[in-house]
Amino acid sequence: MMSLIQILLMILSIAKFIVFAHVIMSWLINFNVLNPNQPLVWQIWNGLSRLLDPIYSRIRSFLPNMGGLDLSPIVLLVAIFALEIILTNNARSLAY
Repeated sequence: MMSLIQILLMILSIAKFIVFAHVIMSWLINFNVLNPNQPLVWQIWNGLSRLLDPIYSRIRSFLPNMGGLDLSPIVLLVAIFALEIILTNNARSLAY
């Protein structure tokens, strides 16, 4: 059972990294540090967007409209951190 929890924690860590990379890349593109017309930047941006947009769209469906502010990455990160806390607490209870 501990192995399964460790695998799930690893998957959640990868998910956090992907969300953070997407957020940072969006900032860099918006501040014209990265040029989305470059093939490598476009491929990474397109891949991250295609991976995360289905998740973000589900979160956006129940969030109120905030104008130009997108809170869906924050909600997703909070959910990932909450799942990590739940898994680590369950792992501790299994250890005893």
